[in-house]
Amino acid sequence: MRTFKTRPFARFAHREGIADEALCDAVERAGRGLVDADLGGGVIKQRIARRGRGRSGGFRTIVVFRRGERAFIVQGFAKSDRENLRRKELSGLRSLANEYLALDAAGLAAAQSTGAIIEVECDDQAV
Repeated sequence: MRTFKTRPFARFAHREGIADEALCDAVERAGRGLVDADLGGGVIKQRIARRGRGRSGGFRTIVVFRRGERAFIVQGFAKSDRENLRRKELSGLRSLANEYLALDAAGLAAAQSTGAIIEVECDDQAV
């Protein structure tokens, strides 16, 4: 399973000190069917722990996800900052999911070359 993060999410993760290992863990849990919230249309919400704390008080990530294939971590926020996504945001995320999940190998390579997405190296990742 290949895992990617978007450039805006990468900036958020860097600012908040979220390690790639935490992203890999969240995607691995989703791959085993442990999804915190299925938002439909290939969009899920997964919790990520803050450093030294648990997942419940940590960060929420929005992931474009297709089990066994690929995951794109597109958005993150602290639970204390916001509770839910607005309907219009969710609609936009579902459209984004359609675009990202339809990318072929050439499309993925092009998105990576422009820096729009960054591949996250996970131990169990099959390339």
